[in-house]
Amino acid sequence: MKKAKKSSKESPWLSFYEEEGISSHLEYPDYSMVDMIIQSAEKWPDNVAYTYYGHKVTYKNFVKKIEKVARALKNYGVKEGDRVTICMPNTPEGITMVYAVNMVGAICNMVHPLSSEKELEYYIKVAESKYVLVFDAVFDKVYKLRDTAQLERIIVVRPSDGLGFLKQRMYKLLHVKKVRLPSNDGRVVLWEDFIANSYFYQGNYHEERGGEDPAIIMYSGGTTGAPKAVLLSNLNINAESICDSAMIRQVTPGATVLSILPLFHCFGLGVCIHTPLCRGMCCALIPAFSHKQFADIIKKNNPNFIVGVPTLFESLINTKLKSDDLESVTAVICGGDALNQTLRNKINRYLEAHGSDAKIRVGYGLTEGSGAVCLSPENTFKDGIIGVPFPDMDFKIVQNDTFKALPAGQEGEICLSGPLVMMGYLGDEAETAQVLRLHDDGKIWLHTGDLGYIGDDGLVYFAQRLKRMIISSGYNIYPTHLESIINSHEAVLTSIVIGIDHPHKGQVPKAFIVLKPGYKAGKKIEREIRELLERNIPIYALPAAYEFRDKLPQTKVGKVAFKELEKEEQTK
Repeated sequence: MKKAKKSSKESPWLSFYEEEGISSHLEYPDYSMVDMIIQSAEKWPDNVAYTYYGHKVTYKNFVKKIEKVARALKNYGVKEGDRVTICMPNTPEGITMVYAVNMVGAICNMVHPLSSEKELEYYIKVAESKYVLVFDAVFDKVYKLRDTAQLERIIVVRPSDGLGFLKQRMYKLLHVKKVRLPSNDGRVVLWEDFIANSYFYQGNYHEERGGEDPAIIMYSGGTTGAPKAVLLSNLNINAESICDSAMIRQVTPGATVLSILPLFHCFGLGVCIHTPLCRGMCCALIPAFSHKQFADIIKKNNPNFIVGVPTLFESLINTKLKSDDLESVTAVICGGDALNQTLRNKINRYLEAHGSDAKIRVGYGLTEGSGAVCLSPENTFKDGIIGVPFPDMDFKIVQNDTFKALPAGQEGEICLSGPLVMMGYLGDEAETAQVLRLHDDGKIWLHTGDLGYIGDDGLVYFAQRLKRMIISSGYNIYPTHLESIINSHEAVLTSIVIGIDHPHKGQVPKAFIVLKPGYKAGKKIEREIRELLERNIPIYALPAAYEFRDKLPQTKVGKVAFKELEKEEQTK
């Protein structure tokens, strides 16, 4: 892959590459995702690939587990190009299934376990997925879709499955409550039986796939806020790993990453799982994060890397640790939302006070860009900074609704081009055409919907989003999507949803509702609206508060003035 050399005028951040010893162009082998893991196992067979509640698995054994799951998939009829839905938190079964699906040449459909039943139905149908791997706690939601989604197989994982033998026994003794599974439905199989049946398949299970082949489906709000299926290739995910490794010098074999960000989130899969596994590192898998357990998580795992969103680091600085408990930490990366100077300084002081020399770095990314696409240089921070573009990623700022590039210092839409840009939105050519556009330079550019500018210092700065969005604990929530659901209730005339401050989550949604004449506000209607939302959106996106009003403030052109409501809430 040859590329024309970029000038410092076109790419003013190149001076940072020189200072940090980063190559502006990297090589991207024509591999599948699983090929990268096999290569790691050949280089570092005895390194620990992951730990799960103290249970450790080496790279050579991880590859054996992937092969076993790949044989099981083939035994159950999964073919090249099929879509397998993975509805899991960060567990050994979840990450093993990702690479096993990739090994058989199928495509992973990554779904949040807390998704509503309606969302799950959409995710499964848009991907045309007939196979689902699901955590037992949310099995019932998936099972209800068995006929409407025409599911052929539902593979159920119990919390104890990924533990060692003794810990499995202990778990079963202490947690006697079990999710009841149907005994007479052959479409439902427990993980242990699914694996046992792998021995019946003796044919080929490793399909040859290349970088350009599709590998992962993730979900994003697109430009409208309604869920969109983002199709990512092997190259997209592998390039994320290769670029991460180039940008972060602490990425070294044997280092441990706290894999808290979930595998169904692009930042989680790309940065916290695939990158470490491509470099002989150890993923400390954390299936469910609680700030109350943060101290124990750190003490038990002695991580070298902590990667998270601002709310996670808010939890960190409120965690009681000894002065040397963070001695092992060499890199701290924050993404998912803006990090202000005040919080950044608090985090750095906390790291230093607890034995770490690391300074927090901020990144920027999006699902359509395979996760992270930009990272601040070490020891460099200014308000609004999102950093230096990854190697081979072209950035430019264009005037809104045009392809016209703007000079340094002028604010416009952030556009990206390069190996991290998605293949497109699955089954939605119109939406794909809105965001992937051919410019006069002959390149396809991803229009991010985010406003920013390139500073005179060569760094990229974030300003604001073109579309309304609330970020809660790192998850994107789109107010317009919630409003469309609320407005579908027969009693609602109009509504507006805004983000309000929350001490742990950053922000949470609040809904302001105007009812039609003849309807009276009260607990009954509020409950009906809440239940309507619960059927259509995940738990984390539900409004934390509802307020009924006779009317909503309007702008001069007749639109709801949501900024006035935001100001009201800030003054309360």
